[in-house]
Amino acid sequence: MINPVDSPTPRADSRLYKICMLIARLGLAYLFFTQLWWKLPPRFGCANDFAFPQPAAANYWVENGSSGLCYWMGLESVFAPQDRQVLVADMRSAGLPTISINIKPIAQANALLLDNIIIPGIRFFGWVIWLAEFWIFLSMFLGLFSRLGALVSIGITGQLYVGLANIPRPYEWEWAYGAILLLSVALLGAAAGRFVGLDGWLRPRLAGPASRGNVLARLALHLS
Repeated sequence: MINPVDSPTPRADSRLYKICMLIARLGLAYLFFTQLWWKLPPRFGCANDFAFPQPAAANYWVENGSSGLCYWMGLESVFAPQDRQVLVADMRSAGLPTISINIKPIAQANALLLDNIIIPGIRFFGWVIWLAEFWIFLSMFLGLFSRLGALVSIGITGQLYVGLANIPRPYEWEWAYGAILLLSVALLGAAAGRFVGLDGWLRPRLAGPASRGNVLARLALHLS
């Protein structure tokens, strides 16, 4: 039998949970805040009339005067045809095999979307990307529709993971993206804006209309 003195009280557990989720939420907000400035609209950091890197030899490319969002988006396309291992657990030092997953087919599908839709329409889609990241910052910082903010973060970070995780030049460590993705998943489940956030103020005001069948209020409750 557990001694009640040795176990934390429900109130203490709840307080610790809320503090940890607040720190995680504000941390994600600040992360996306720092990433807004190198790809500011309307040029999104791109140079040379929105030039993109062009493939050259294996693991190499011609920069073509590219920069900013165009540079990184171009690298996703450049490395898409190559085998790329992720979720790598290299256990050879223990006499065991290396575990990994080759995401080349997913990366190629991502590049197909980039090459045929996103890159040709960069002057429009650059705004979509920048506003999506600005929304993540705003949602997490204010705790406003925090589940929607987490969903957008999952989408943005998941796409970056597919496009850039473990590319060889410049090396992009997969867990730089994987950790952000997992944090976003945790905040989606936690609905972290419900404490010390606007969601906590908004939800009681949405409950009445939602119970009377207001579809928008119900949707807002699910996203907050």
